[in-house]
Parts: sequence; structure tokens; C-alpha cells
Amino acid sequence: MNLQLTQEQEMIVGMVRRFVKEEIQPREINLDPDADALPEADKASLVAKVKEMGLYGLDIPSEYGGPDLDMVTRTLIAIEMSQHRAGLYTPCYGVFGGAGLAQLYEATDEQKDKYLYPTLRGEKSGFFGLTEHSGGSDPARAIQTKAVKDGDDWIINGGKIFISGADKADYGLVFARTSPDRGRGGVTCFIVDTDTPGFHVRRIVHTLRSARYATELQFEDMRIPNNKVLGEVNKGFAIANDRLSRQRIPYSAGCIGVAIAAHELALEYSKIRETFGAPLSSRQSIQWMLVDNEIDIQHARWVTLEAADRAQRGEPFRKQAAMCKLVASEAASRVVDRSMQIHGGYGVTKDFPFERWYREMRIRRIGEGPSEVQRHIIARDILGESLR
Repeated sequence: MNLQLTQEQEMIVGMVRRFVKEEIQPREINLDPDADALPEADKASLVAKVKEMGLYGLDIPSEYGGPDLDMVTRTLIAIEMSQHRAGLYTPCYGVFGGAGLAQLYEATDEQKDKYLYPTLRGEKSGFFGLTEHSGGSDPARAIQTKAVKDGDDWIINGGKIFISGADKADYGLVFARTSPDRGRGGVTCFIVDTDTPGFHVRRIVHTLRSARYATELQFEDMRIPNNKVLGEVNKGFAIANDRLSRQRIPYSAGCIGVAIAAHELALEYSKIRETFGAPLSSRQSIQWMLVDNEIDIQHARWVTLEAADRAQRGEPFRKQAAMCKLVASEAASRVVDRSMQIHGGYGVTKDFPFERWYREMRIRRIGEGPSEVQRHIIARDILGESLR
């Protein structure tokens, strides 16, 4: 892997970095500390600027109108986009657009016309329904939601938990068991409209994320036509699995961006805050905290870029994706915690972004597969598939 950025990457990184500093951070001053959305006029203006930059729809494949970005460049952009208060879960407040549900690129032409293309145009939104009350770390075996064939339809009963955005979505991808097989071979993916009779959604109000709700879903004799099956029957988990590994890379990069922002604030504050007649930066205990921040950031950055590089070159990257998710989420949590400590009492106020980052970084060690599961994936890779 070449550790030196290309001229094009340098240009793109610089452009996104300026955008965050000049367009995003100043607007946050007037927002609620837990806000996850910009006023519509501001968002429309910034979307237009992003389109002029040629970076709108970052994760949309070029054949569908997105920018032609390799995985390493996409990862570098993700690091920059998250360096603001809301950057962990709402990088740049969504003005760079999204790819919708990546699994829909596997859809039929009819399904793409009804769901994918309207989503790419911003006319529809969807949710990803995989995690259940029985667990999310091993979804292939934990899925208890059942779909039973009834003529040309499927009848779905069961539920999902901790599903983001389902309360505002037009449709979603719901994974259900269609075969007694308790493993990966018995799961099918269905496209479900949220106005389908038998579909119920409830907000889970109290979580560490103040601005956005997770949801709980319940399906009661929900009838879904056979043409809403995404991919093949009993092969739904294969649709989910590759995308889940790939998504862990920019997910990790977002953690790194927040760590960088927290570390920069700590560095600046340590130089101006005096105790007992000398700046904090002169104290060895503070110096070592800053050094540990630097080591954590660099470690997470290179592990994540290695995963991106392997994915870009088409090499196996499951272990590297698990490693970067594990390292970045845990390292960034430590960086935020140290930076908050350096700020003392100010660090826990909402005048600074640390308390929001602290809460949300705690979720990152669970989301997209908890740290323990990432360690299991790595162990299985280095010891062999027989370890289960």
C-alpha cells in the first residue's frame, strides 16, 4: 500500500476539509447541540455546492450517476466529513447525499424503478431491518421472524429492534426466515412498504443519541407479494453480508474524524489553559495524554486505510474490516475521553462537542457489530473457519 496520497486525493481531501470548516462548523454554532439536521434552505444551498464539487452521492456507483471514487479516497473523505459536532452519525448533515440501501443494486429492474431510483433522487427513503430481539451479532442464526409462502404471497410474522429511520421511511429491507435451516441458508430479504397492513413501528425514545430515534418493528400477518423478494429465496443473508463488511470501513473512518477533531481541540486548549503559572501543555501528564491520542489516531487511520486498500484491489478484506472497526471505535473513544478530561469542567458542558461525541462514540463500539464480535471474526480468520 502506498502511504502517500496522490495529487487528486490531496485535492479532494483539502476541498472537503475546507467545506467542513467554512460551511458546516459555522452553521453549528446556531443549532441545538443535539441537532442532526440543517434548516432546509441551508441544506439546499450546501447540496448545490457539493454538486458543483462533483462529490454528491458519494456511495452511488458511477454507472448510477455517482462520482467515480475508489475505496481509499472514499475513506479519506469520510475522515474529513465527520470532523464536526454532528459528524459521527450525521456527517455534514447529509448534504453529500447517500446511496440509499446498497442491497438494492442487486434488485430486479422493476424493483429498481420503484425503490432504488426514487431513493437516489431523494424522493423515497428506506430502512435496513436485520437485528432482532434475539440478537444482532449473529443475525443469520438469531433471525426468528418467519415468512411462510401462501400462494403467490408470503405471510410475515415477527419483529425487529434498533432499526434506524423506520418511523420516517417509505419502505425497508426486512430479513426473514423462509427455511427451517437455522443458519445463513434459510434467510430471505423482502422489500416491505411501510404502509403495508400488519406493519407496525414504535420509536425507542431513550437512547444515548438524543436527536434521532431507533425503532422497534412488529409484523402481524403481513402479506408481501413474491415480486418483493430481493434476490433469491433463502439467499438473503448473502446480500447483507458483503455489504456489512464493506460498510465497516467508512464507519470506522467516521470515528477517526471525530478523534482528530477532539484531539485538535485538546491540543489548542492545553496551550492556552494555565495551572499554577504554566500552561497545561507543559505538564507531563497532559503531554502523555496527547501522545496517546496521537498514537491511537495514527494506528486507527492506517488499519482503516489498509482495509480500504484491500477492498479496492479486490482482495479478501473481512479480517481487515473487522480490525479497523474494532480499533477505530475503541481508539476514538479513548481520544474523546482524554480530550474531555483535558478540558476539565468545560469538557462536560454542551458548549463543547465532547459530551455528544462521548455518548455517540459509546454506541460505535456496539453498532455494525460489537467489539467482541469483531474479535471473533479476526480470531476465526487467523485460526481457521473451524473456530465457531
